Amino acid sequence: MKNKNILEVCLSGGLGGLEMFVASCYENFSKEGSCNVVVAPKSKLDNFLGKIPRKRVKRSKFFPLLPALKLAKIIDENEIDIVHFHWNKDSITVVLAKVFSKRKPKIVQSRHMGMTRFKDDFFHRWVYKNIALIHAVTDEVAAQLRKYIPQDSSPKIQRVYLGVAEKTVDSQKVTLLREKYNIKDDTFVLGIVGRIEKPKGQYKVIEALHLLKNPKMKLLVVGAAMQESYLQELQDEVVRLGLQGQVVFTGFTQDVAEHMQLFDVNVLATEHETFGLVVIEAMLAGVPVVATAKGGPLEIIDDGVDGFLFDGSSKDLAEKVNRLYRDKKVYGMMQKAGIQKVKEKFDKEKQLTELYDIIINKS
Repeated sequence: MKNKNILEVCLSGGLGGLEMFVASCYENFSKEGSCNVVVAPKSKLDNFLGKIPRKRVKRSKFFPLLPALKLAKIIDENEIDIVHFHWNKDSITVVLAKVFSKRKPKIVQSRHMGMTRFKDDFFHRWVYKNIALIHAVTDEVAAQLRKYIPQDSSPKIQRVYLGVAEKTVDSQKVTLLREKYNIKDDTFVLGIVGRIEKPKGQYKVIEALHLLKNPKMKLLVVGAAMQESYLQELQDEVVRLGLQGQVVFTGFTQDVAEHMQLFDVNVLATEHETFGLVVIEAMLAGVPVVATAKGGPLEIIDDGVDGFLFDGSSKDLAEKVNRLYRDKKVYGMMQKAGIQKVKEKFDKEKQLTELYDIIINKS
């Protein structure tokens, strides 16, 4: 395997799984060879990267030539062989940078979102002809890419799942959180992690908790609200249903691993999650998962073996949670099977090594 100079590019202003994956790629790829990072200045990702060295390019929606020229200069000055970008909106900037650069690097995209319409117009054909390889995070995404990108302009498509590593947990923080949220020894805790917005389905878990009518159950809603008005709607619903003592909105936290240690069940209630990183994080932490039977969870969970899939309704979600509450044998089986599944199929180091090999040798 010949080492090549890789440039990780993500000009997104947000900070989710897609953006944090950039840091994971850098940390792994830089062990094998040269790796540089380009982000948007003063973005959440810029702040998140900490001591990781990086260069900054400000994205321009209406004038992509300027950031493309700056990116092309970075490519040439650092003798970049491969540009690896993650955010779909960066495609025009990256492709133009390739055109303007002297080195003409190969372009690889990690596709974290699905594709829902044909890309057979002139612009998209031009973009995809300039991309050597697309890394799809699931088989479903790979199938969508093959369906919607014309064959005569399609890059190579390779599926590599995302992965997770075991996290160091601060036991003292866990103890303090149990006290903060008034979690007793016999409390059965449901947890849902992610941005608070309607597509993430927090309202379904609140409804399921109401249907369960079990005073020993508590729900932790972990994450920041995208709109305060929607958060208020959820809080009003909690009051209407008389669940004030059973539902806690924690707000944004960087201590997700510690919060997950409080969960007895982790719920993914998103209408359609492309992958579901939080699913494998919970499984590795020994927390059984109940997830919507769509998208990524279908490729992660063997229903009834290492987790439960539910049909998207609050009623079915409540039934699956109640089974985990009542059947300790099933609960213990899912804990063990979930940990084993992640270690075998979704190990972070293995998945990133596979991705690096594909980027270097198949792009």
